[in-house]
Amino acid sequence: MPTTPATAANSSSTGTAEAIMLELVDENGTTIGTAEKLAAHQAPGQLHRAFSVFLFDEQGRLLLQRRALGKYHSPGVWSNTCCGHPYPGEAPFAAAARRTYEELGISPSLLAEAGTVRYNHPDPASGLVEQEFNHLFVGMAQEQLRPDPEEVGETAFVTAGELAERHAQAPFSAWFMTVLDAARPAIRELTGPAAGW
Repeated sequence: MPTTPATAANSSSTGTAEAIMLELVDENGTTIGTAEKLAAHQAPGQLHRAFSVFLFDEQGRLLLQRRALGKYHSPGVWSNTCCGHPYPGEAPFAAAARRTYEELGISPSLLAEAGTVRYNHPDPASGLVEQEFNHLFVGMAQEQLRPDPEEVGETAFVTAGELAERHAQAPFSAWFMTVLDAARPAIRELTGPAAGW
């Protein structure tokens, strides 16, 4: 993984686990401080910066991932291609590319900004709260996936119709439809009208 000032400041040279810090923001997305990751998600939640990635194949199918069962937040549910949090001082675009590579083993191509969305989604199962200012990105998945099993339980490429069927039957992350709907204009621009997004 390329080292940037943000990733260097947030990696451990001793091999010990260090607290993961998130960037707290105001309603306009302006940085106002930092908080430890778990603390930021405990009710009522602290508004923090996040990102969501939507990658598609050449047929216009969306790459979904089912979160690994060992995840502390929303384990075992389906969600968008990749989501996470920039380190304090890390650009959301860089964080999105970094985490997509860490989780799925691919570097997205044609990755483009798709706006932002702010939401507050409590997770009934864990009691944690997603209070996020989320930066959205769309792009293409054009490499062989190499998912990290500690992060990703399963992957699937789905059409818009297949997604609707899956969403009606399987558990999805609390934030999934919010971020998908916010990203739809950019998704349609990337995939074209025939893909049905």
